[in-house]
Amino acid sequence: MLETVRGPRQLIVGEGVAQNIPRVVAECGSRALIVTDRVLLGQPGVAGIVAAVREKVEVVGVFADATPDVPLTDVALAVSAAAEVDADVILAVGGGTVIDLAKIVGVIRCHGGTPRDFYGESKVPGPTTPLVAVPTTSGTGSELTPVSVLTDPDRELKVGVSSVHIVPDFAIVDPELTYTCPATVTAHSGIDAFCHAVESYTARPRAHGPRDPVEQVFLGRNPVTDHYALLAAERIARSLPHVVRDGGDKHARADMSYGAMLAGLAFSHAGNAAPHALQYPIGAATHTPHGLGVGLLLPYALDAARDAIGDRLAILARVCGLDVSGASDAEAADTFLTWLDGLLADIGIPPTLADIGVARADLPRFAEMAGGVTRLIQNHPGPTDTASLTAILEAAWLGDRTRLSLTPKQRP
Repeated sequence: MLETVRGPRQLIVGEGVAQNIPRVVAECGSRALIVTDRVLLGQPGVAGIVAAVREKVEVVGVFADATPDVPLTDVALAVSAAAEVDADVILAVGGGTVIDLAKIVGVIRCHGGTPRDFYGESKVPGPTTPLVAVPTTSGTGSELTPVSVLTDPDRELKVGVSSVHIVPDFAIVDPELTYTCPATVTAHSGIDAFCHAVESYTARPRAHGPRDPVEQVFLGRNPVTDHYALLAAERIARSLPHVVRDGGDKHARADMSYGAMLAGLAFSHAGNAAPHALQYPIGAATHTPHGLGVGLLLPYALDAARDAIGDRLAILARVCGLDVSGASDAEAADTFLTWLDGLLADIGIPPTLADIGVARADLPRFAEMAGGVTRLIQNHPGPTDTASLTAILEAAWLGDRTRLSLTPKQRP
């Protein structure tokens, strides 16, 4: 047996724990760069954190120009901001974009070079600038994970920097910081977290060699990640529709914070799969939110792999509170996928790729590109050849999961 679970040095979770941020930052260094965005900086909660850190830490700079999807221009500007204060600690307060930006800034701050030097798995040579990550959404899990996703204008899909060295040192998860999150962002980030849980739980198990935990970032599911993933799915399933309808529901907000955190711990080892790999080229082409894309694709990718994961889909049905007593695994899997279709509709996720502007003629090209995202696609439990991935996209473009049960000759 060889397993590992990755995470921060310390994870602090609960209502009000944001009060610990200044102390934690001061313990990590005396010259801090705070990374956030303009909208967040204008909110009282985040402005209060910045003011409190200024009182506790000797030198503080603020980079508040983070923009969605971490373009390389943002990285260059943030690296310059870190150099101006000679930062020896970074505080990221925001969603996945902000935390991913802070991660790559810490890499370049310690090791020099450009982001392109670190694309792929395990290219970061060692520890980076200490990072305190504070999420303001319940979704990406970036505060816990070994991945930073960037947008490179010279590439047709998003790119990832994946390394055990970029897991934040401290993660401070306070549901109170998510109370002002708009409904659309809540929906997109929340379904992203649900995808993390489900993709982790259904990820392909892999035989491991003795050096895998060092040389590879995603290693397939294990019993510990299964535990985290199921707890996450349960919390998110019962709370996501409520919190989208009523952002003031504090119990649902807490569930979402805990659920997203648990899903982040799960996929830090198990990894994401086809929905994330397929979203990379689609998101880059359509400029649509990441969570929207992975949520839309999830039921189609799961249906395509149901022969391999039908028993796990049945367990997810039970965990998500569906009445499948007396049902076979196949029937319970059907119930789960039908429920998932309804959940996506309830929170405003479009049912088809056509709805978000994807051209049908581009589907084979997107499938081929996704097949090259090895760190993700190798976790998919179903077939991953270009034809099979294209079939998933065709079904998602038409909004017809029944196509996935047809043989290639039967498909129109």
